[in-house]
Amino acid sequence: MERRDFLKLGMTGAFGMMLSTSNFLWQVEQAKAAEIPSTSPESLNPDAALQKLMEGNQRFVQHQPQYPDQSALRLQEVAQAQHPFATILSCADSRVPAEIVFDQGIGDIFDVRIAGNIATPEAIGSIEYAVVLLGSPLLMVMGHERCGAVTAAVQNESLLGDIGTFVKAIKPVVKKVESQPGDAVENAVVANVQYQIERLKRSQLLTKQVESGKLKIVGGRYDLDTGRVNIIT
Repeated sequence: MERRDFLKLGMTGAFGMMLSTSNFLWQVEQAKAAEIPSTSPESLNPDAALQKLMEGNQRFVQHQPQYPDQSALRLQEVAQAQHPFATILSCADSRVPAEIVFDQGIGDIFDVRIAGNIATPEAIGSIEYAVVLLGSPLLMVMGHERCGAVTAAVQNESLLGDIGTFVKAIKPVVKKVESQPGDAVENAVVANVQYQIERLKRSQLLTKQVESGKLKIVGGRYDLDTGRVNIIT
């Protein structure tokens, strides 16, 4: 065998081994994920649900994800019914995917995403569905650092088409914090989360769940630089 053919064969074998190793490691991760027990919302009270959510974020921040509830078995488990342990109203931003930043899987989080994480009637209706009909014990409104929608509202930008609708919805918040010291956008991001929670609490369905102890509503602020979610009170 010529040296050139020998080297070619060796490279092909090494490449095949790399693919085989990569496939094996992927299978190991999937096996680990399948072994992680899922917890139905019926067995989680609101505080436990919040703890589970934040523990997942801690894993994400530390780059130690478990990738729970992402196996073929989990896919079949939730194929006919869903029981998310958390509902999250978050910004429609490609950098803030809830399942990833909280290290959760299929059927764990009921996502409601809209620019500026604003509580529109449609968003509120979706949340009521998740909480009342699906039994989700936790609701988080999550804003994030350097939010474009909030920035546009602070800068009072004129935007094309229907893009300006969510800016209009955030402007009352900007007025509330315009005299506060510090960064105007950051102040508005936090205030907007609190404002949207106030709007959600006007829902009689959600209020009833809170009063009965079946639901906890919290605010969160996602840090784009670190991946950490901090609770907003």
